[in-house]
Amino acid sequence: MIVCVCNRVSDRDIKRLAAAGCDSFEALQLETGAATCCGCCETCARETLASACAEEATRHAARHITLAPA
Repeated sequence: MIVCVCNRVSDRDIKRLAAAGCDSFEALQLETGAATCCGCCETCARETLASACAEEATRHAARHITLAPA
């Protein structure tokens, strides 16, 4: 889905950036220009980034869980 029409930023773009370590809205704006023109997409862009960062944190935690020997 296109999140920012002005700069043609999709939810996939935001998820890809979150996976690469983008964890702040300001960094997202610098990388993509999202919510820097008309601003109509700001809420959606923030929510999409927050969700993508949460998913990345869950993936990261799941990779680092150590199981106790049985």
